[in-house]
Amino acid sequence: MTFESAPNRPHTVAEKRLNPWLKMVLELGPLVLFFLANARGATLAERHPWIAALGGPIFFATAVFIVAVVAALAVSFALTRRLPLMPFVTAIVVVVFGGLTLWLHDATFIKMKPTIIYVLFAGVLLGGLAFGKSFLGYVLDAVFRLSDEGWRILTLRWALFFLALAVVNEIVWRSLSTNAWVAFKVFAVLPITFVFALIQMPLINRHSLPEEDEAERR
Repeated sequence: MTFESAPNRPHTVAEKRLNPWLKMVLELGPLVLFFLANARGATLAERHPWIAALGGPIFFATAVFIVAVVAALAVSFALTRRLPLMPFVTAIVVVVFGGLTLWLHDATFIKMKPTIIYVLFAGVLLGGLAFGKSFLGYVLDAVFRLSDEGWRILTLRWALFFLALAVVNEIVWRSLSTNAWVAFKVFAVLPITFVFALIQMPLINRHSLPEEDEAERR
């Protein structure tokens, strides 16, 4: 079975890309708002009865999270005219599980949301590898141009990393308080993911392919 990685197409100026800082705000902003809404939910509930009617800080934070995720996706689409795959899938899971959290008044659903997302991403990546494809390559092709072997190794590493995050999330939300889980989600998962991504740079450098114009000059 042959292995099919990313198209490794040349990067064109015509492609509409978000400013890196704006991209970071759109991706991390909803999570930060989720943390702040949960942290300040009790205080705000004293001033605004409709917040108190939601049932507690975690439910107010969940409502804020849903709105923020959908708004961030809408802004991204308005600026680029395309829906980024991973944020789009994440938004769907947030809306579904966040909606169940509010409807059934059960915070278990929003706590399980990261687990579902991590397992889903890992399953897609591992499933692609099983059929000789690197779906991670199609997602990151606009950022990196790697050899097939590079995409295969990088895809496997990220799949295993997502599975590890899923296990850790289950342990944390089942063992700690809601506030501790929210803090872990914001202040632990993000740095861990950033460090893991940095650790992959030697692999990326070893398997990087030159841009087409650079290859033609050689």
